[in-house]
Amino acid sequence: MSPRIPLRRLALLTAVGLGLGAGVTPVAAQAESPPTRQDDYLAAAQEYGVPVDVLLGVSYLESRWDANAGTPSTSGGYGPMHLTDAAYVAALAPAAEPESEPAPEEDSRGDDSRPKAVGHPDGTPAPAEAALRTLPAAAELTGLSAETLRTDPVANIRGGAALLASYQQQLNAPHGADTDPAAWYGAVARYSGADTEQAAAAFADEVYATLRDGVARTTDEGHAISLTARSVTPVKDWLIRLGLRKLARPDGIECPIDISCESRPAPYEAFGDGDYGNHDLGNRPQSQRIEYIVIHDTEASWATTLKLVADPTYVSWHYSLRSVDGHIAQHVLAKDVGWHAGNWYVNAKSIGLEHEGFAAQGGWYTEALYRTSAKLVRHLALRLGIPLDRKHIIGHDNVPGTITSTVAGMHWDPGPYWDWSHYFDLLKAPFRGLPEPLASHAGLVTVNPDFATNKPAFTGCTGAASNPCPLRSSSSVILRSAPDLTAPLVRDPGRCGTKASTMVVSDHCARASAGQTYAVAERAGEWTAIWYLGQKAWFRNADAGPLWNVGFVVEPKPGLASIPVFGRAYPEAAAYPAGVPVQAVSPLAQYTITAGQRYAAGPVLTGEYYRAATFDGSGPGDRTVIRGEQQYVQIQFGQRIAYVLRADVVLKPAVSF
Repeated sequence: MSPRIPLRRLALLTAVGLGLGAGVTPVAAQAESPPTRQDDYLAAAQEYGVPVDVLLGVSYLESRWDANAGTPSTSGGYGPMHLTDAAYVAALAPAAEPESEPAPEEDSRGDDSRPKAVGHPDGTPAPAEAALRTLPAAAELTGLSAETLRTDPVANIRGGAALLASYQQQLNAPHGADTDPAAWYGAVARYSGADTEQAAAAFADEVYATLRDGVARTTDEGHAISLTARSVTPVKDWLIRLGLRKLARPDGIECPIDISCESRPAPYEAFGDGDYGNHDLGNRPQSQRIEYIVIHDTEASWATTLKLVADPTYVSWHYSLRSVDGHIAQHVLAKDVGWHAGNWYVNAKSIGLEHEGFAAQGGWYTEALYRTSAKLVRHLALRLGIPLDRKHIIGHDNVPGTITSTVAGMHWDPGPYWDWSHYFDLLKAPFRGLPEPLASHAGLVTVNPDFATNKPAFTGCTGAASNPCPLRSSSSVILRSAPDLTAPLVRDPGRCGTKASTMVVSDHCARASAGQTYAVAERAGEWTAIWYLGQKAWFRNADAGPLWNVGFVVEPKPGLASIPVFGRAYPEAAAYPAGVPVQAVSPLAQYTITAGQRYAAGPVLTGEYYRAATFDGSGPGDRTVIRGEQQYVQIQFGQRIAYVLRADVVLKPAVSF
């Protein structure tokens, strides 16, 4: 292909052609303002003969036009156009070194009535299928080096335009910067990297929905970019020419119809000697309300993820989501209980979603992944009556330990680089606060940092724990022991013990995350303190983007000096039928709430325990839900949720302090 001349070079070449000389700039060029990132997209579109709206739409669905500090996505993609180079990523520096005193491994099932279920594996390099090596193809088309395409956003945009143009020409479809965007449906679908017709179409449909609706935002590098809404009816017949396999959609699959979804059932098998895996049968929500949807990342490639969930001796979750195109595989039906969250109480009342990626090394998640995940979660939440808030849509890093000994080993995915605010925008449930005149009366605050500009200086993403991570956008807000940027970080005695908190990416002992709501403890100028794990934790308002709110808080009843905190809301001993082992109502010994402290309240819950300990359900009380009279209140305690006894607290409206 013969590439067109970039607009930036056109003025100079024209000057040379007119005999003006390389040192003389035409009048029109002299008046020209410095090129913007919007100009970069236009120049690349003109150079390679792609409608600029198509180029902008594809780029938005890949990266939301962000550069992500030149770091790879969870599927090995770089830059605004998500040019993939998985083989290169696999050969990068090794993952973060283990801690000198590693935490105990989490039991993914989280229930001592069964043998321990192992957790996530170490990261596994992704396979080098075509979808994961588009960057080398772009290098060949443009003549640019792979390193330039990875690190230079302008070059990356050119590489993406070259790929789109090559796909369009291979389809023998109309091409050129002035062609109708409607004719580019096939090339857009191929750009997704999807291996099925349904997944490619779902990606292309989202791109054309973006063209229809329009979008404008400021990128992580501070560039203002916009895509004006326009009516485009894509010619979908071009999709057939890609020759992709058609995916059978079985009856009973629990996905919305407008996303690509397949069934890959997790096995339910007996091993002998009473052992079995890799999930439990249930009858939810008829038998037990589903309260939570838990967001995970896989810590493995897509191929490895599918292999693991198909292993009957391993653990399970309900859905896996692929990074490159947002394709979904369902493994466990909503009625059944997956082994994913490390807390049996939460497992029994939740659905688990595993997103392809690595909490530290992967860096960022594609817009295609966010969008299909949000569509799935919204579909499930509306069907099951789950509120769309951060009390019910939680990360694995928000799930509490079950008892004292398990607190330190709980997982921390999806990590600080998951964009919770954008995710809830896609869920059509954006985080909101009181109007400014009422802010001074608020007793609650919702953390909502600006994702694009909030870039904490984490360490330990690769290599030694002291190695700086690239400065990447984050949902996490750092918490300190005093209203001063030099003050020590607050400490989580359950996770860190007596050690000081650090900025290591996996150490969330001193963090709050976007969308989490806390009780206000104190205000001091531009700083706010929240009640956090039994102490005041301070954040600078400019960093946290606080949304002031009203709602309910809990505080110890008058006369109680302190009250216990629990990691599961189990019923009292008297509720258990004869022959069914009683599950201890065991407080987390590392934590207490003392008089004068307040915590943001979530739902009031009646103590429940789902008994499932045998393969065929023949054990005493098996496959039944045991309910008691004892009630709990869910609270936002630190980075994680927790539970307190309703009898121990006063539940009251939050007021200003």
